[in-house]
Amino acid sequence: MTATRSDRAVAVTGVGLVTPAGAGTEETWQRVCSGLPTAAEDPELADAPVGFSCRVDGFDPRGHVGGSQPWRYDRFTQFALVAAREAVRDAALDPDTWDGARVAVVLGSAAGGVTTYEEQHHRLRTSGHRAVSPLTLPAFLPNMAAGQLAIDLGVHGPALQTGTACASGATALVTAAMLLESDACDIAVAGGSDAMVTPMCATAFARAGALSRGHGDPAGASRPFDAARDGFVLAEGAGLLVLERTADAAARRASPQAVLAGHGSTTDAHHAVAPQPDGRCLREATQQALARAGAAYGDVDHVNAHGTGTPLNDSTEAAVLSELFGPEGPAVTSTKGVTGHTMGAAGAVEAALTVLAVRRQTVPPTANFHRADAGTSGIDVVHGAARQRPVELAVSNSCGFGGHNVVLAFAPAPTVRGARR
Repeated sequence: MTATRSDRAVAVTGVGLVTPAGAGTEETWQRVCSGLPTAAEDPELADAPVGFSCRVDGFDPRGHVGGSQPWRYDRFTQFALVAAREAVRDAALDPDTWDGARVAVVLGSAAGGVTTYEEQHHRLRTSGHRAVSPLTLPAFLPNMAAGQLAIDLGVHGPALQTGTACASGATALVTAAMLLESDACDIAVAGGSDAMVTPMCATAFARAGALSRGHGDPAGASRPFDAARDGFVLAEGAGLLVLERTADAAARRASPQAVLAGHGSTTDAHHAVAPQPDGRCLREATQQALARAGAAYGDVDHVNAHGTGTPLNDSTEAAVLSELFGPEGPAVTSTKGVTGHTMGAAGAVEAALTVLAVRRQTVPPTANFHRADAGTSGIDVVHGAARQRPVELAVSNSCGFGGHNVVLAFAPAPTVRGARR
């Protein structure tokens, strides 16, 4: 592979995850590598057309978020706070001592505090306006997770919210990299969070024909690239990464986990919810990411695919991957087989898992994949068990309603002499 362009490469120095696979990075990684799905019947969706989901099981706001009033935050903000704190600790940074004016927060979300909105709307309709909480707006506005992260971490630099549907978390990472490249900050805490496992969201996705009907087995419902796929499983969670310029990370003797070597962003301009049939713009986003990384198609060892489990997405994405990389191409996985689709968090959650794949030289399996069909047979889908293999360059794909495409390219981090964590 051509040497990563040092003027553009950004170090990933910290990772934090809250997912259905676990409230923490290591727990999530181990569950994802086990290939054990998290989908289960969901009592809160008992009256919805599809009654199962992938929830963050056992998440306790008081225990995980802390403080005396964690209920003031919507669930998507609670997830973001926990993941961001883990990422900052993992980066060996201390918000009490950093220069907050040189730190940025960029948080992607597809829906913001939709749980709060649904609850408060129900109160308004059933009990009148006096039953509506005065904290409704601070809880549900999409920017509030970024704002609350800035308050929690003492950040005085840019605090931004990105909204590109299911690509929101990946868009946040691209935005953060651009802030670093433009010298608008020295540290960026960036990623995505969503908590859309609600009756309204579940019903809307089901009515749109996007959700799996379960095959009579919720745990087997999320089937990325499988011939029997029939939709995604609704999930929730957050993924936050700490990004720094590689020189700055080296100067403080940080131990990066990987480098964000390149990124590409395009828009289909084709249809509100369906992918471009020929995948041209997803292909162009991949080309942009590899060009920025100074890499060729043959350099890519692993792809963490968008892989939702919907018939159209998977066949389109598989066709693009097959065209770009050929039949002997990279090891492909969709971790949504385990986690379900975490919506606006997905791009960041999967970027974090791609970082871990690079760092640990391990490709997780695609849960519930049994056989390909004509639309997905041209790629090497890792399944059954995690695959130990060299991963010198990996890409993570994200696509969203509205035609958004984001591709992130990650490479191993250079060894830092005297590094500390």
